[in-house]
Amino acid sequence: MSNSLDHALRTRALRVVPGGMWGHMHAKDLPEGYPQFFARAQGSRLWDVDGNAYLDFMCSWGPIILGHHHPEVDAAAFAQYQQGDAMNGPAETMVELAELMVELVPHADWVQFEKNGTDATTTAATIARAGTGRRKILVARGAYHGAVPWCSPSLVGVTAEDRAHILTYDYNDIDSLNAAVALAEGDLAGILVSAFRHDYGKDQELPTLAFARAARAAADAADAALIVDDVRAGFRLSLGGSWDRLGVRPDLSAWSKAIANGFPLSAVTGNDRFRAATQSIFTTGSFWCGAMSMAAAVATLNILRRDNAVDHMERMGTALREGLDRLSADHGIAIRQTGPVQMPMVLFEDDADYRKGFAFCAAALRAGVYFHPQHNMFLSAAHTAEDIARALEAADVGFRAVRARAATPA
Repeated sequence: MSNSLDHALRTRALRVVPGGMWGHMHAKDLPEGYPQFFARAQGSRLWDVDGNAYLDFMCSWGPIILGHHHPEVDAAAFAQYQQGDAMNGPAETMVELAELMVELVPHADWVQFEKNGTDATTTAATIARAGTGRRKILVARGAYHGAVPWCSPSLVGVTAEDRAHILTYDYNDIDSLNAAVALAEGDLAGILVSAFRHDYGKDQELPTLAFARAARAAADAADAALIVDDVRAGFRLSLGGSWDRLGVRPDLSAWSKAIANGFPLSAVTGNDRFRAATQSIFTTGSFWCGAMSMAAAVATLNILRRDNAVDHMERMGTALREGLDRLSADHGIAIRQTGPVQMPMVLFEDDADYRKGFAFCAAALRAGVYFHPQHNMFLSAAHTAEDIARALEAADVGFRAVRARAATPA
């Protein structure tokens, strides 16, 4: 690594970027040998700046849902780019995309477009407050909803006033949710729920039907907004929204990541109850009307629907999960696989410091497969049965590394 281009770029970045990188993408938090910088990506694969190829199970942390550089998405995006992207206002494709999302998402009567997931969750909370005239927003303990003071996982630079109207509950715990509602004392604007529990480094947890219905009932009883944060999971579990599978419709939803197959875009969808409130608030951004990303999103959503991509990702994810379970049993090394199969989370038993996970992922990386030891991973429609077989070969190498580590005296 010390003589690599990746190392040289890290050294250069340290001089001009505080810490050399920001947020969740810092490779220093991954096993040794993981690259920080990448050169290109195609389909289900990516290459680092030193020419090493990897089968990709992070999909750019979620945005890639059809595979890197899907030809139809790229063609739509660049055709729009040739006409105009960041102009004095949006292009026709904005209306086309809005109509498509309203058609796809059962609870949606309208949509507003933005750029990042944090934009969308923040806007949804603001709409809830504007529409109810109240202040309190309920969030699950440990949930991630963005990287600005009201919801950042870090308290550095954050004041108590930034969090003054945030109350917490435990995901899937109805009693905890109702207790938080009571604490709001008639000042409840919204209940914000993740599509499923996907806290960093923890077992994932799908919402129970009872919890989803209780959240809907609690919002109704308080005349507050039920908000689903579908930024991470949106379009991987269902094209109609992750809670649509439960038959529970939110008032507002936040979307981003997979919406445009890697082109920057986010959205808030809502029902007519909050249409006037959305018109009343002021939200904007210099690049929020970028037409290129919207054209990419139209193509992405149409392809997802045409190709039954959600079903394909579920099949591939199931094959990966079953294969990892077999390898775990063969090697006598216990793992936990949780959450939806399209977004795999793999943790090792008796691994509080993630050392087993690090050994597994480092070995798999050397075998050409990019897994993550602490964050949920992502399947895309580009992953094939052959890719899953290749991933399981690398996973076998990873399990052997875990066994070797256990056999080495401390």
